[in-house]
Amino acid sequence: MANGRLGRALRTMKDDLQSVAERDPAARTQLEVALLYPGVHAVWAHRVSHALWRRGVFLPARTVSQATRFLTGIEIHPGATLGPRLFIDHGSGVVIGETAEVGADVTIYHGVTLGGTSLDHGKRHPTVGDRVTVGAGAKVLGPVNVGHDSRIGANAVLVRSVDSHSVVVGVPGQVIAHGTSATTDTKPKQDSPSAPDPVGLAVSTLLVRVDRLETQVLGHERHMHEGPQRLASGDWEIDWEVTDFSI
Repeated sequence: MANGRLGRALRTMKDDLQSVAERDPAARTQLEVALLYPGVHAVWAHRVSHALWRRGVFLPARTVSQATRFLTGIEIHPGATLGPRLFIDHGSGVVIGETAEVGADVTIYHGVTLGGTSLDHGKRHPTVGDRVTVGAGAKVLGPVNVGHDSRIGANAVLVRSVDSHSVVVGVPGQVIAHGTSATTDTKPKQDSPSAPDPVGLAVSTLLVRVDRLETQVLGHERHMHEGPQRLASGDWEIDWEVTDFSI
């Protein structure tokens, strides 16, 4: 039985190395990945701490996770559930909370937080589907669901659930596109050159707000629409949320 567990562990580690080599063009050999990639080391250490956590050995589990944080700059709570072939690229500053669940073939870049917005016990961290890409600096907060094959743009702040094949940008995170077909390609997708500029959309949102304020100051009566505004950018037209946002 011990030999069987060891064999499964070695196969899992081999899958990790192969998936990183396929998704990172900077990776020259699997040996390089095994020795020098902190994201891989953090995932491997998490498997140890998670096994201890599930057996109720909480202090050693936290000790392993904190030692890994010190060595890699990646903090993964031992209670988090990580799927196979997770690739944490670069890795520095990544935080994954206790009740987070991450699916298979997910790619996470540096500075990402899968965090909570509540101090309550129970489910308070995100559930991320299979083949999701989370861009550098993005924050996914609360017990939200990120559908399979979605992409979260760099520095986006997502606080609501999104369907599969969604593309999310901005603060707060807005869905700017949907896909319709399933895919088995686990490589991170590059942003389309025709995708909308989130800064431009933010400026458009500010112009809408200024227009509202001027209407109020000038005293003209006007119906104050509370929902999202339809804004256009190039070939894209989306519903952009313009209500106040705070956490």
